[in-house]
Amino acid sequence: MVVVMSPEATEEQIARVTSRVEGTGGRAFVSRGVVRTIIGLVGDIESFHGLNLRSMPGVEAVHRISDPYKLVSRQHHPDRSTVHVGEPGAQVAIGPDTFTLIAGPCAVESAQQTLEAAEMARAAGARLLRGGAFKSRTSPYSFQGLGPQGLEILADIGRATGLPVVTEVVDARDVALVAEHAHMLQVGARNMANFGLLQAVGDAGRPVLLKRGMNSTVEEWLMAAEYVAQRGNLDIVLCERGIRTFEPATRNTLDISAVPVVQASSHLPVIVDPSHAGGRRDLVVPLSRAAIAVGADGLLVDVHPDPENALCDGPQALVGADLRELASAVRRLTPVVGRRA
Repeated sequence: MVVVMSPEATEEQIARVTSRVEGTGGRAFVSRGVVRTIIGLVGDIESFHGLNLRSMPGVEAVHRISDPYKLVSRQHHPDRSTVHVGEPGAQVAIGPDTFTLIAGPCAVESAQQTLEAAEMARAAGARLLRGGAFKSRTSPYSFQGLGPQGLEILADIGRATGLPVVTEVVDARDVALVAEHAHMLQVGARNMANFGLLQAVGDAGRPVLLKRGMNSTVEEWLMAAEYVAQRGNLDIVLCERGIRTFEPATRNTLDISAVPVVQASSHLPVIVDPSHAGGRRDLVVPLSRAAIAVGADGLLVDVHPDPENALCDGPQALVGADLRELASAVRRLTPVVGRRA
């Protein structure tokens, strides 16, 4: 069951609802969005019906939810959400009315490389800067990122270019440190089911970018988002980045159908990562066109000033003419589907 509080609800009214629920032995999880606060109830549904929660001050509606992911479900939140990233007064919106390009280097290698990549991204129309300071790699011998030094570089370049920063956190112990430097915390595909990390980023007070696990179903993906929402954070953006199938022709198989499927089930924004889906530079623009056409809320794209010498995922990073083609595709196609970039 979910209690939707009115936009004008006070903290005292929210506290009264949670207290009444907990008085019956139930549990109440408060999640705050930009406009509304939602309280997810866990316990004996029949006993909740006897609490007359609908009549309490500040309560707008009470819904019985059949989906296992109660807080991120669209059953109680029919309008799709918009997530705002960045400092107050200079926030970037990700949601149903806009199309948001997020771009930057897969990994922060140096200040100069990050600055060049950020300037390339901004010139292509990117509104947010992505870059990895901590990297989850299949091989322990691969470049693992610069760590805290990379965070400082990324934050400095973000300020210099005016782009809010998105970066991955791979360990719950690093969440506070990463949150000091980034405007949005990314949970990568390999950590989608790291439930301790999901709870930690949910507590961090920052928007969260949650990638789909390479072997995960849509329901498992949404249940991972529920872990974040349950900690009080509804500012979650989902990212489809391809799943592992039998087909070796591409790095992953982009599940383009997941975008409308998730949008029908959840109010959260959904973006697409064509770089990690295809794993090849020549596939990024075609997959981006498909993402725009199917209704994605944005793209997450790798760019690099010198892909041939990149320390991470150089073959998929855009540069030069490919990046200009991507910018052109976003500019031309988004109005066709009723979006503004």
